[in-house]
Amino acid sequence: MVRSTLFLLATLASVQLSALQVSERVENFRLMDNQGASQELYYYSDAKAVVFMVQGNGCPIVRNAMPRFKELRDEYAAQGVEFFLLNANLQDNTATISKEADEFGYDIPILIDDSQIIGESLGLVRTGEIFVLDPETWTVTYQGALDDRLTYEKQKGEAKEHYLKDAIDDMLADKPVTVASTDPLGCLINFPEQTARAKHADISYSEVIAPMLEENCVACHREGGIGPWAMNDYNMVRGFSLMIREVVRTKRMPPWHADPSYGHFSNDRSLTPEQTQTLVHWIEAGAPRGEGPDPLAAIDHNWGKWAVAEPELGDPDYVIDIPAAEIPATGVVDYKYHYVKNTVGKDVWVKAAEILPGDRGVLHHVITTYGTVETEGRRKGRLKREGQAGLRGYVPGMTSQMFPQGTGVYLPADATIEFQVHYTTNGKATVDESQLGIWIYEEPPEHQVFSMILLNGRIKIPPYAKAHKEFAEQVIPKDALVYNLLPHAHFRGKASEFSVVYPDGSEEVLLSVPNYDFNWQTTYELAEPKLIPAGSKIVHTTWWDNSAQNPANPDPSIEVTWGEQSWEEMLFGAILMRFLDEEEVAALKAEQARELASTD
Repeated sequence: MVRSTLFLLATLASVQLSALQVSERVENFRLMDNQGASQELYYYSDAKAVVFMVQGNGCPIVRNAMPRFKELRDEYAAQGVEFFLLNANLQDNTATISKEADEFGYDIPILIDDSQIIGESLGLVRTGEIFVLDPETWTVTYQGALDDRLTYEKQKGEAKEHYLKDAIDDMLADKPVTVASTDPLGCLINFPEQTARAKHADISYSEVIAPMLEENCVACHREGGIGPWAMNDYNMVRGFSLMIREVVRTKRMPPWHADPSYGHFSNDRSLTPEQTQTLVHWIEAGAPRGEGPDPLAAIDHNWGKWAVAEPELGDPDYVIDIPAAEIPATGVVDYKYHYVKNTVGKDVWVKAAEILPGDRGVLHHVITTYGTVETEGRRKGRLKREGQAGLRGYVPGMTSQMFPQGTGVYLPADATIEFQVHYTTNGKATVDESQLGIWIYEEPPEHQVFSMILLNGRIKIPPYAKAHKEFAEQVIPKDALVYNLLPHAHFRGKASEFSVVYPDGSEEVLLSVPNYDFNWQTTYELAEPKLIPAGSKIVHTTWWDNSAQNPANPDPSIEVTWGEQSWEEMLFGAILMRFLDEEEVAALKAEQARELASTD
């Protein structure tokens, strides 16, 4: 969290960090907690107070203070007071923090500041420090010790001064906090970059910052891209640097929502904690230009027509037009569903498919499926749910859209292709005329891939529920390789997960998306295909936020059920996979055994 007085916004001048002060405003941030949830500070604007204690593994002050902290959490829970722990220790990580929480019975979420940028901006000094925020203004109302019971290596039988409790009582009574500040007790926290602030001005824009932005941001932030402005030179980056800092702190950008604790993905566009720290420190140093060329200004802005990574593919063998759509300058454009008869004219095996955007500035994503159309009933004109298959879709920043090596999908001549298209307005009316390019095999591929769909059409999300949970599951009948996973929900989607229950009863999370964002329909591509043995059960779980705290929620007062419109909801997951024969399974297991042996 960052106080509004921390920066000289007009000049981007270097600043000195100081301890958190009463009455200072705290800026928004988002952090993962030890329970796998994504926590955003300003989400709790409906609370009466938000209370933090700084936690650190091994700190005796924290361990001894926690029973009383938990008592206060329980006492004030019904009165709308939210309690959290915050860990910014260099030496702690998710695994060790979770172990400490289990050992000492911490059942309060511990927010993990792995890059230390939140702890630095707060000027935290010691674990055990308490700070209380007023959600109406996001200012600090109390900072200091929990009470006067604990001192270093000594403790009283009971406290005489109850600083935190008194502060909460004052706030609930709409009175100024009588004792607003005391000296915190606890273990000193090492923030090495605080003493190295003079060196932050030496972070190279040319060699460090610009290449980082080019790798993670420019695919969207380019001329004609979905990003609202183009990162085409240093001056643009410097001008937007404070905004970059804000969206990085709140994890709105880069748009990647998977928990790094589970799985590895080839299309991961997130920043590492080290990259985050470096970028924020450079911005806080005034975003200096430094020496060297400007890599962003030197980028070849001729992006090419088709983005499929393998250049030997050339232009697609067939191009199918998606019906044109008129997009207004402003407002919300609901999802559009276009149905197009396959124009290839024959049965083909597809090895690559790509959506070519007509207007990248408004085309947010496309999901492409095909199958047979219903001719009667309430789904007349829509694809039959049985027998659907998928062709690759589009999201900004997507590059390679080939199917895995040696695999493909069968596209019948009589298929109907459904394009689910999402547009975002950008201040200028336009017409989008996107296309689907298809590359085909001359001979059938060795393996056929398909999309396994997990859905639950019986979902019922209660009014005002903040984290309603439901699931769908399916047993894998044969040994299979999983290539990617796509979770899908609508405006109220909050979090999503794919897990597998193996035949021996053990469980593994394949993908956790604790901060699901309806605006980014990401397909998560596994860095290495995952072997799932026959008899395993795939479970797809979704949580929804139907409360007024969800800014995208059309109406929190209603029960929400399954529906294809964005104001309704879905529990829908797609997994790209293929089945294996016995020889392939044996070979994969032997390879895994060799890799395991090499790491022992």
